[in-house]
Amino acid sequence: MITITLPDASKREFAQPVTVAQVAASIGAGLAKAALGGRVGLGEASRLVDTSYLIDADESLAIVTDKGADGLELIRHSTAHLLAYAVKALFPEAQVTIGPVIDNGFYYDFAYKRPFTPEDLVAIEARMTALAKKDEPVLRRVLPRDEAVAYFTGLGEHYKAELIASIPAGQEVSTAKARSRTCAAARTCPQPASSNTSS
Repeated sequence: MITITLPDASKREFAQPVTVAQVAASIGAGLAKAALGGRVGLGEASRLVDTSYLIDADESLAIVTDKGADGLELIRHSTAHLLAYAVKALFPEAQVTIGPVIDNGFYYDFAYKRPFTPEDLVAIEARMTALAKKDEPVLRRVLPRDEAVAYFTGLGEHYKAELIASIPAGQEVSTAKARSRTCAAARTCPQPASSNTSS
């Protein structure tokens, strides 16, 4: 039996491992639809996870929606992925580098044969809008560091592979993949209180 403790100190019990999405659905359909992720653990040891995160032991969990700072961080992170997806769709030769969430938004660095023009930015924004409307499922996959380096090298994403290679051996890297395209575009950053790195 797995016991999930919610922020109001109520508890939910599950007979087997359960995802954040499943916990949200057990609370209500509205929360299931609004859930962007979860915060597992307590205090400084807590960490943000996506809705597919599998909880396999007793844990504290807060469901994250767009109503708070955690939700804003997840939205910005996802929008960074969307930006990179759009750039790669329009400019396949562009190399993705790093794209973290920052205090007032996010940014993404790209290596390309020329600077992006104002017209390019309009096209990128239009492509982001079109891709968002497709509402494609995005799957998270965790790979050992060396396998992730080989994966991104195989995609021709040399900057991304170099960034991942700088992660200590033995750590894992998570990658985001839309149904129709790998987001080699995803960012690389350490996750707090975790040995996983998001890419």
